[in-house]
Amino acid sequence: MAHALTATQRTATHPTPPARTAALITTLALASWLVACETVPDRSARLEEARATVAAARSETMLQRHAGEEMRAAVAALERADAARAAGADAADVDHLAYLASRKVVVARETSAAREAEAVVEGARVERDQLRLSLRTAEADAAQRQLAMSRQQGMMKDAALAQAGREAASDKAEIARGDARVDDLEAQLKAINGRRTERGIVVTLGDMLFDSGKDRVLATGAGSVSGLAEFMRRNPTRKASVEGYTDSQGGDSANQGLSERRAEAVRGMLVGMGIEAGRLTAVGHGEASPVASNDTDAGRRSNRRVEIVFANESGDLLRR
Repeated sequence: MAHALTATQRTATHPTPPARTAALITTLALASWLVACETVPDRSARLEEARATVAAARSETMLQRHAGEEMRAAVAALERADAARAAGADAADVDHLAYLASRKVVVARETSAAREAEAVVEGARVERDQLRLSLRTAEADAAQRQLAMSRQQGMMKDAALAQAGREAASDKAEIARGDARVDDLEAQLKAINGRRTERGIVVTLGDMLFDSGKDRVLATGAGSVSGLAEFMRRNPTRKASVEGYTDSQGGDSANQGLSERRAEAVRGMLVGMGIEAGRLTAVGHGEASPVASNDTDAGRRSNRRVEIVFANESGDLLRR
């Protein structure tokens, strides 16, 4: 019995050849895995990203031109990250240094954009100053020529300068008169309910233009129509649609005809004041598109109107 136990123990202590081979294979596989783990480089995704970011930025001419110092700082930050990784620094520290390198590229880009914008502004300022200098030089040359001519004609310098001053004052006065005319025209448009809309400038001429049920323009409305004609003379590229409306009194057919006749009457007055007929169209909308309730006298007066729609600068007229 003791002999049998000894044999069993001997069998457990010394495996059979197949078992020994399997153990050897397992040991070799584990050793190979450990060696492979030691030889695989410990790559940092953030560091690789920082390298790519810095490399791309260094190839951009505008960054080197406008943010050279900032780019050098980014390169130095990347070098510090590489050095830390080579020295076996903690991965978190290496990632942080790589992040700083990427951020410095962002700073360099922002700095470059700002300095490029500043350069554009500075270029515009220099161009403006050069233009002013050219204008002043041209004015000075003109004054010198005028003075030389005056001397040739036996005129005194003071007389020539006084003449130049009078001409300048005259030009200034003419500009002021032009501004006054524009202001006056805008005031006229405002006085007759001119307003800007998506369709263009809309001027509303109320019931004062016509007697009730009539299509002949009253003398009291001629001034408003004259203001419209002046506006069109000052803006020769604009076209206008003259659009007539009525209240809801009467039949649809009668109101439609009345609105058309009223629109045509205003158009005829504008043509008579020198506005090209091709710039004007007349259309009637009858009692459509009321601006107030037709249940009251005041509302019906508001609805009995003619609207002049001035086209946008492109000349386009947008229909309702």
